[in-house]
Amino acid sequence: MGILQTLIATIVTLGLLVTIHEWGHFWVARRCGVKVLRFSVGFGKPIWMRKGRDGTEYAVAMIPLGGYVRMLDEREGEVPAALRHQAFNNKPVLQRMAIVAAGPVVNLLFAVLAYWFLFVWGVTAVVPVIGDVREQSLAAQAGVPAGVELLEIDGHKVQSWDEVNLRLAARVGESGMLELLAGEPARGTARRYEIRLQDWGVDLERESPISALGLIPYRPQLPPVIGALSEEGAALRDGLRSGDRVLSVDGAPIDEWLELVEHIRAAPGQPLVLEVERDQQVFEMTLTPARRVDDQGQVYGFVGAGVEMVEWPPEMLRDVRHGPIESLWISVEKTAQMIGLTLESIGKMIAGAISVKNLSGPITIAKVAGASAASGLESFVSFLAYLSISLGVLNLLPIPMLDGGHLMYQLVELVRGRPVSEKVQMMGLRIGMAMLFSLMALAVINDIARL
Repeated sequence: MGILQTLIATIVTLGLLVTIHEWGHFWVARRCGVKVLRFSVGFGKPIWMRKGRDGTEYAVAMIPLGGYVRMLDEREGEVPAALRHQAFNNKPVLQRMAIVAAGPVVNLLFAVLAYWFLFVWGVTAVVPVIGDVREQSLAAQAGVPAGVELLEIDGHKVQSWDEVNLRLAARVGESGMLELLAGEPARGTARRYEIRLQDWGVDLERESPISALGLIPYRPQLPPVIGALSEEGAALRDGLRSGDRVLSVDGAPIDEWLELVEHIRAAPGQPLVLEVERDQQVFEMTLTPARRVDDQGQVYGFVGAGVEMVEWPPEMLRDVRHGPIESLWISVEKTAQMIGLTLESIGKMIAGAISVKNLSGPITIAKVAGASAASGLESFVSFLAYLSISLGVLNLLPIPMLDGGHLMYQLVELVRGRPVSEKVQMMGLRIGMAMLFSLMALAVINDIARL
């Protein structure tokens, strides 16, 4: 069921975002009088196709990793004299620029619409209360205490850990002063803390900016009760069941889930004697964790068991909801923030401040799509908005083969008064293909490494 859900979520995600992207090109092309020959969602051999009254072929193809709008164009084949006025290449340069830019722009507008829906619907956020601060961390050195709520990051108001993470992510790789405002709003207390950053490097593969700063978010205490079990895990094989409460390990009392995790991780391949309570009966059993190796080469124990989740205290949850008009402005601001963060991340990756290991490909997209869909509508719509922004921004980069590359050529044509030569365009095409295929290969390698 998990694989099926991931597959469906991936198809819906890519299908929706590709369709609206190509629809943007299609809609503006039609308004500019360009004849559209085919509107395809996906590449390769069509698995469904029909011809509309407008003469356009509408198709769904086998490979759902993109799509295209094929327009009448004299550069791609002979065009009858009676239809030359409908060819893309014969349209004024500003109209051609509008057609090319429409796809990415519609992706960005879709993100605004998605965020607007979330803010009108209401978003449940976790209040950013600090549960603990790691010793010797940047936050500890600045004197940030546990038990207070984060109110502002660099002068920007934050209402959830998601917002905190985004604000901190924008400072990764930077130097300077990071300013936090934290306190207890119920008591009317607040204090500013300054944290000096020096080329703040964060391995985003292993930790979040929140964790890198030394902040541990508040979490409700998790009792050592077994929740979900992996079918291939040692926990199910050795007899644990959902709902079991672990009372002790090798005679040591267990009060919290993390204590159980520490015992398991410290005993790869070693039998552990567990005292377990099930249906008001207490018995002993032996659990032997499997051996796993992390990215650092460290061996740890793994049993394939998750914790049974508990309810959050109501005071630790916040319902963020706005009216339709206010939500529109907030959605535009949110989209602009995500666009800025995406561009900054690309720049920092080029400069080496962020590792290229953070590039993700189709496997990661599929995994996140499935996980967000399983988490509910709010999570899935938020993921759609984020991915739509990424698709829009990346397509606007001035790289040949992408929409941004075509816009770059057309901008040069607008300034010079004549098109860029075919020789230069072909050279750029080869460079663009090499860049994109290299990035795609690196992203897939990163995906496989994460598996």
